Amino acid sequence: MAIHSSLAEKKEIVRKQALARRKAMSEIERIEKSLALIDHVDDLPLPDGAVVSGFWPIRDEIDLRPLMDILRQKGHPLCLPAIAEPHLQFRRLERGCELVPAGFGTLEPAPSADEMRPDVMLMPLSGFDNAGNRLGYGKGHYDTAIAAIEKESPPLCIGVAFAVQEVDRVPIEAHDKPLNGILTEVGYRAFS
Repeated sequence: MAIHSSLAEKKEIVRKQALARRKAMSEIERIEKSLALIDHVDDLPLPDGAVVSGFWPIRDEIDLRPLMDILRQKGHPLCLPAIAEPHLQFRRLERGCELVPAGFGTLEPAPSADEMRPDVMLMPLSGFDNAGNRLGYGKGHYDTAIAAIEKESPPLCIGVAFAVQEVDRVPIEAHDKPLNGILTEVGYRAFS
């Protein structure tokens, strides 16, 4: 039990440090760096017509909505996560669709939206390292969703964050799912 507690404490310290660097960015800097994601859209290893899940940004997260609009124009069906049991659901995101308040101050497509299975998951995070380890927000929503989706076939998991959120090492547990790649304002990096 002490080992688990110690690992959870280490994760929380790394999470707070990465989020503090993100929060220290000015609003203009966050907007400019979010828009810079578009410059790297063609570097993403997306199969033609792949269903892509994104996320609606909260607080000072990177805003991938402009990138998602480019992906829509390139023919990718889009979806957003919705808080559900036993794990996240992914619901179709289309222009003009009804968005409803969800947990954590985000928005999600209404329950009437079609449920989808993402081929590619663009995932929020608090920190990442150069080995492809992702540090989420501590709730495990994406880990359980990925585990359920993997039963059919593994999705391509790409973290999306600001470069300042990179950390030396993310403390990992057995259930933590590594990323296939990371997209920041400086470009896309694949992990083996």
